[in-house]
Formats: sequence, structure tokens, C-alpha cells
Amino acid sequence: MQPLPIPAKSAAVPSGSTRRGSQAGLIRGSQAGLTLVELIITVTIVGILATAAVPIARFQVRRIKERELRDDLRMLRAAIDKYKDAADKNAFIVKVDSQGYPPDLQTLVDGVDVQDKKVRFLRAIPTDPMTKSSEWGLRSNQDDPDSSSWGGQNVYDVYTKSTDTAMDGTRYSTW
Repeated sequence: MQPLPIPAKSAAVPSGSTRRGSQAGLIRGSQAGLTLVELIITVTIVGILATAAVPIARFQVRRIKERELRDDLRMLRAAIDKYKDAADKNAFIVKVDSQGYPPDLQTLVDGVDVQDKKVRFLRAIPTDPMTKSSEWGLRSNQDDPDSSSWGGQNVYDVYTKSTDTAMDGTRYSTW
């Protein structure tokens, strides 16, 4: 048996079409862009991802506010403690019934005279991140530990006036 003849590279092309023309048609068709169905699917996927991101963003914002609240309370309480320590060391004169605690938060900012020097315990009263106010709940050492009204004698402790609940289930006002 004889092998079959191999056609030459310049084989006959049917009339009305060329190789070059058919390849150009394939290239043009693949670069036509997105179809409507592909566009709808893409928009749907992006929408689902955006919907999933919104709760995560809200959670993150709340967590940041809670961290700021903890930091502000820690800073205020540290300033109260520094004032109390200085008063206990007789660095300045305090009222008899104050037991060495500051009369108000503004005193921590304004400072007291210690040996001809002004000593400040806070630069400014921080803004409560939950209520967006610089007004904090105050407790005197004569008040009950869970009291929401301030006796006015001195500032023994601070708390936020927010009535919301934290992510761990506790009330912010109990922190």
C-alpha cells in the first residue's frame, strides 16, 4: 500500500471565504465585551460581597468606640488617683470632707498649686465616645457604688452616661 499524499500548504479554499477572514472573525467575536448576563452576574456578586461587608464595618466601628471608652475611663481614673496620691502626701490643701479626691473633673485640668508650681493631672476632659459629650457620670466616695446620681462632695469615680449595652453583654455605665 502506498501512503496517501499530503496536501500542500496552499490548499484550495472554498470561494467566498479566506483563512485570514475567518481568523479575524474569531478575534473580533472574542473581544466583543461582556454580555448582559455576565454583567448581571458580576453586579450580583459585587452586591453580595458589599452586603457582607456592612455588618463587619459596623462591628469594627463599635469595637473602636468601646476601646476608646475603656482608654478614656482608664485615663480619667488614673488622673483621679494621681490627685488623691498628691493630696495624701499633703502636696496641696484640700477640703476636709473631700478625703483627698478632686471636687470635679475640671480641677484635674486646671491643676493645683504645689510648691509655687501649677500641677495638672489632665490636659483636657475627654469626650465620651458613646454619648459624644464631655459630660461624664460622676460618683463620690459617699455615693453607692451603682448610684447614678452624684452627691457632689468629690469625684471618686467616673462612668459613661450611655445606657447602651456592650458587645460582651454588660452595660457601658458599669465599666
